[in-house]
Amino acid sequence: MEPRSQMTPNPRRLSTSILEPVMSLASQSPAISNPFAPLCTPVPRPDTDDSSSTPSSSASPSPSEPPSHSSTAMAASAAASASKNPFPTPKLRLEIRDLNHAGATAFLATTTASTLLQDAIANVLRLLYSTPSTPDTTAPPTRSVTVILRAMPGVAYTTGSDLDADHKEIHFSLSYIAGIPADRRTAEITGVLTHELVHCYQWNARGTCPGGLIEGVADWVRLRCRLSPPHWKRETDGRWDGGYQHTAYFLDYLERRFGDGTVRRLNEKLRTAQYHEKAFWTELLGRPVDQLWGDYADKVRDDETVIVNKDDISDDDVRLGLRDGAAAVEGTLDGQDAR
Repeated sequence: MEPRSQMTPNPRRLSTSILEPVMSLASQSPAISNPFAPLCTPVPRPDTDDSSSTPSSSASPSPSEPPSHSSTAMAASAAASASKNPFPTPKLRLEIRDLNHAGATAFLATTTASTLLQDAIANVLRLLYSTPSTPDTTAPPTRSVTVILRAMPGVAYTTGSDLDADHKEIHFSLSYIAGIPADRRTAEITGVLTHELVHCYQWNARGTCPGGLIEGVADWVRLRCRLSPPHWKRETDGRWDGGYQHTAYFLDYLERRFGDGTVRRLNEKLRTAQYHEKAFWTELLGRPVDQLWGDYADKVRDDETVIVNKDDISDDDVRLGLRDGAAAVEGTLDGQDAR
């Protein structure tokens, strides 16, 4: 969880409204073009309307389920996932506190903010909610999201604005953006903002949900959007609610085991009542979370054993007819054998 630095005024301020582009610049800073499109693919835009959201939390330098992937492959999968957004789009704003900062140059050179944010919101809502007309899930009334790029420690965090909790602010570190390798910049910016946008739309059990679960849901959405960084991996040490990708992979296991919509139902349950661990998980999935975590740990160990066995298959084994066995191993690794 990143430190929440105090906001410091800066005379060099750029304030832009993404949906209604207006620029006002207090200092004489050079104009910077925005030539590249982001990873996410365009989503049909509903009529814009002031609508808004819920909890706040911080993002971490998050990372990937597929251990490696090209920008082209990620763009294609984002295209397939975003498809259509039936939910109202909140007012979107971008504020850059220092146009001369290297992070601002990097952001503007690799990101079309309006497209990125609208597509990321569409993915968040698709994964956490059904549709506005379906009564089984209820999205919070987030009315505006302002992305503030400024020099600060850490990576990013989300908070309610001074106006009210339905207006969200995402503070994103220019220093962090400047340090992202060029070949990872678009993917990482998209991944961090997707994580933070989850905090604009998820429920938190009326303030009683463990922080690790809040962060785990945010990174699960990032994982499902194929925006995880290369260093992410499944880990079973510690508790299930260690947060971020540690919990995200556990939630992904539950989604595969109990079916699509499991995390969506979890999020909806966080809307309707306070969080009490034993009752929450037993009512949701029929067993305590510690038992589910143990099942997940067994699954990860089994998969690691399969990987070792696959590596032990020699060319002679293949020639002797064990090729089908290797194929079966690959099928297991593809996640078809969830407990």
